[in-house]
Amino acid sequence: MTEPSKVIHVRNVGHEISEIGGPFAEWLKHILSNDLLQLFQRFGVITKLVMLRAKNQALIQMQDVPSAISSLQYYANTQPSIRGRNVYVQFSSHQELTTVDQSQGRGDEPNRILLVTIHHVLYPITVDVLYQVFSPHGSVEKIVTFQKSAGFQALIQYQSQQSAITARTALQGRNIYDGCCQLDIQFSNLDELQVNYNNDRSRDFTNPSLPTEQKGRPSQLGYGDAGNMYAGVQGSGARAGGYQQMPNAAAIAAAFGGGLPPGITGTNDRCTLLVSNLNPERIDEDKLFNLFSLYGNIVRIKLLRNKPDHALIQMGDGFQAELAVHFLKGAMLFDKRLEVNFSKHPNITQGADTHDYSNSNLNRFNRNAAKNYRYCCSPTKMIHLSTLPQDITEEEIVTLLEEHGTIVNSKVFEMNSKKQGLVQFETEEQATEALVCKHATSLSGSVIRISYSQLQNI
Repeated sequence: MTEPSKVIHVRNVGHEISEIGGPFAEWLKHILSNDLLQLFQRFGVITKLVMLRAKNQALIQMQDVPSAISSLQYYANTQPSIRGRNVYVQFSSHQELTTVDQSQGRGDEPNRILLVTIHHVLYPITVDVLYQVFSPHGSVEKIVTFQKSAGFQALIQYQSQQSAITARTALQGRNIYDGCCQLDIQFSNLDELQVNYNNDRSRDFTNPSLPTEQKGRPSQLGYGDAGNMYAGVQGSGARAGGYQQMPNAAAIAAAFGGGLPPGITGTNDRCTLLVSNLNPERIDEDKLFNLFSLYGNIVRIKLLRNKPDHALIQMGDGFQAELAVHFLKGAMLFDKRLEVNFSKHPNITQGADTHDYSNSNLNRFNRNAAKNYRYCCSPTKMIHLSTLPQDITEEEIVTLLEEHGTIVNSKVFEMNSKKQGLVQFETEEQATEALVCKHATSLSGSVIRISYSQLQNI
């Protein structure tokens, strides 16, 4: 048996990288790196990550051996996977990753551009905030921010490599604010950042005359933001324009493992849905919000007075609306099979009988949008509960939910020092009822959050 090490060996990461090659392979490599970080960062700080492209493998170095042991103990009982593909983990024969190990990927090889991942984001992070944090360590030329599955990230380009080294040494592992917004800093393998707009999300401090937005393009962040990084960076050896801006559908495809779910085009621009065959005696706007917000942000919901089993739901954009149609059409709720279709109405007009959710902090896609897209699925028998009280027990969770159906199994566990839970019902309809009725309710002073889990068993 291999001796415990803080270095973890991950196999079956993804053969697509070695098969595709070229700029798209570099993009896919970055996506898979983020997914690996997502699997292991819950157990502690990751200090190094090496993608072994030719072998479809990766090496991950945790900050210490106990963190690595915790992760392997967890995955001994839970099969880890990336985009539907099972990956296999074990202790590496390496006790430490050296600079030579890092030569195939981003890591400790110094560069004047830093890749910064910010964990536990509780306050807004803008270009100005990042500039205040990083500029004391040298002349910052450019900053680009973007949202990925690993969380909020930024690329920060210094005038000199030494400034980047100084900043990484001084700031690695530090918090921007007390108790949150922790910095995880690596050297990027990019040669130059190309910034097209000066705004809260990107800035070229050497060219203050850049426009704030592309003409005719709204300033609101959309579902294409997962690909924003690739709209503005060029890697070594790339021709000018070698990295083309990824269309929205391609950015979302990354969240679904390289291809959109069957039947989804990614080009739909109709945001409003007509939902029919509801149970008018048991449904209300908040219950509809709890269900449909799994697939996108909710703007407004209106129950139709003249047709009490009908409702209009306006989603944040056309792609989110298309996801809701795809995953919820035919779902069972309160003994009724839902009909979910696109409405002829482009939006819902604000009125006395309309509930507005556009500013609700319960909308799930305001943060970690790519991660939430990846978790989209049809209703399952298993639900995941988070933001639970720290002293919650399994019995209390069962008591809370058992009125909605037969509970087959349940589990309470702790991750990142926060209590979470899994509850498996006998049917998908029972799980859906529990979700729509108990999501966002208060339990011992905590507002609990519920979503479907794609785990097959506990």
